[in-house]
Amino acid sequence: MCEWTSETVAARFSEAVETARRLPPVRVQGYFSTWPAFIREGWERYSIEGRGYRPIAPCPEAIDRMLETMRWMQILDVESRHIVWMRASHYEWSQIAKRFGCAARTVQRRRNIALSIIAEKLNGMSVVSASYKAVRNHADN
Repeated sequence: MCEWTSETVAARFSEAVETARRLPPVRVQGYFSTWPAFIREGWERYSIEGRGYRPIAPCPEAIDRMLETMRWMQILDVESRHIVWMRASHYEWSQIAKRFGCAARTVQRRRNIALSIIAEKLNGMSVVSASYKAVRNHADN
């Protein structure tokens, strides 16, 4: 990609969350199954969805993109990381706002700032700060 925008960065985070969800669970070494992985039909999935059903593991390219996207998190402060990841995981704005003890609109602004910081960093622009608090303080001055 040549030009990164906040929307493309948000889409990449959504893909990373979906890829992480599709990864196989961690198991104790020594126990394994010799059954091959296979794709179930839609009607076959209804009976097993409530019992921890996980879809087929993602392709290696998707895992590489997920790892690259997770490295972008190091640009942000801890609170912004949680906001971006929770929204990519399809949490509602009200749930995220409760977690951080602020209004939903404030959480939306913090997420937009975080995504624009990542997009600017990926585009090679100089980033003023990787923290929404510093951005807010910079705007007040």
